[in-house]
Amino acid sequence: MSQFFISSTAAPPPPQVATSFVTDIGGPAVPVANVLNVPGGTSTSNNINGIQTLGSGNTLTIQLTNRIIGSGTTTDGVTPVTLFSFPMGAVPGTYSFTIHLAVFDVTDSIGAGYSVIDVVRTTGAAGVLIGGNIASSEEEGALTNLSFSSIISGNNFVVEVIGLAGKTINYVSITDYVFAS
Repeated sequence: MSQFFISSTAAPPPPQVATSFVTDIGGPAVPVANVLNVPGGTSTSNNINGIQTLGSGNTLTIQLTNRIIGSGTTTDGVTPVTLFSFPMGAVPGTYSFTIHLAVFDVTDSIGAGYSVIDVVRTTGAAGVLIGGNIASSEEEGALTNLSFSSIISGNNFVVEVIGLAGKTINYVSITDYVFAS
């Protein structure tokens, strides 16, 4: 009598692994030694989806788009400090910006927060501030006297702050925008 035996300890075949990953911008990301780096980030790029992927070598970067990050510190009640300046580009159209601003007075350990909506039109060479609205403002103590300005400088959308005399105040902003042309 003969018998045929198949060992149950045999390993399964290796899984099928992708050899390249197509991205929105740049070339495909290709793993090296089965390693693919996937960092995240932000970009001011205009992408209506709000997210994009970039490939280069064995790196696949995932970015949140249509975002502007700003920050600054004031130490007096006179000098304007620019949190960010956003170039609107050569394509005529309208931007709607939503600014989220967190404020901390280091001197007195008090804070404030704001949400601001600004609408700006550009000809592609010069900007026009159509209007703005502070959607929400929450302030402690003397921070009710802060100055926050959205201005146009040429074809740039600029956000500036003026602090308080004798106070060191830190500002951090994240701005989202949509653009129609």
